[in-house]
Amino acid sequence: MSQKRDPRDFLPLTDVAFQVMLTLADGPAHGYGVMIEVERRTDGAVKLRPGTLYRAISRLHEAGLLEEAEERPAPEADDERRRYYRLTDLGRRVAAAEARRRTREVEWARDAGLLQPKRA
Repeated sequence: MSQKRDPRDFLPLTDVAFQVMLTLADGPAHGYGVMIEVERRTDGAVKLRPGTLYRAISRLHEAGLLEEAEERPAPEADDERRRYYRLTDLGRRVAAAEARRRTREVEWARDAGLLQPKRA
């Protein structure tokens, strides 16, 4: 059923949801790992608080965009209480659609003279 859903029906994503999905696009991660990766990737510009993160994860899970991962990267070196999440196929398609949408917005900003033109 999720294969038939149009990813555009989920757009636009919130910034938090998109950051979570970007992180999970690289593979399964636990919540704290998502928080650390988002902060690292944004050079500290985005710091997710636990409540914000887990509300976003819950909403994405309810929408069928992510699921709890059964496999654990290194179970022997991990805390068994951690929950790992991964994108579903639909979630990956939605994240890609959101990336395309945001790319178009950046192109419009560039065309409006708000950003420097692309270099050839």
